[in-house]
Amino acid sequence: MEMKIFGLFDASTVEVKDPGLKRVVNLQPKLLLKSHGRVKYDPARAKVNVVERLINLLQVPGSRGKKHRIITKWMTGKHAKASKIVIDAFKIIEEKTNESAMKIFVQAIENAAPRDEVTSIEYGGARYPQAVDVSPRRRLNLVLRFLVNGAYDKAFNKKANITESLAKEIILAAENSSESYAVSKKNDAEKQADAAR
Repeated sequence: MEMKIFGLFDASTVEVKDPGLKRVVNLQPKLLLKSHGRVKYDPARAKVNVVERLINLLQVPGSRGKKHRIITKWMTGKHAKASKIVIDAFKIIEEKTNESAMKIFVQAIENAAPRDEVTSIEYGGARYPQAVDVSPRRRLNLVLRFLVNGAYDKAFNKKANITESLAKEIILAAENSSESYAVSKKNDAEKQADAAR
């Protein structure tokens, strides 16, 4: 009998097709996804299962922009609550798509991970935008953050709850739909990078 993630979701047949993300997307199955912060530093994060990283981001997704305002009511820091949200969202994904939730999740990561972004370079006292390639680790960090922020946007002060909105966001990103917050953020970043070349 093969080990499954949470004993429910099989990741053994899932393959990461993007060569840049292959090294950093860890799909190693575990019954309980909780590393207790043992691998909190960036190089070691590649050893953490991507589903656990999604759960950790659901607890504390970080601020957006420079305002640092929190616009969610699910940011409790409770691991059990965030785990239940992800498990229920993956069950909804399997019901709606009739495919493996892990396969859809990996497709969403591949489709919504930005390849280029803009950084500012100071030259002669003036700042100029410069297009740069995104490292594989940062690509994964950004796409997970975009998926969580998109789910929060669709659920905050709306009728939809967080599990439904997370499932919808992952499905839309897997379909490469422009309705997905993560895909639209990726497209915006790549357009800005093209303009700054």
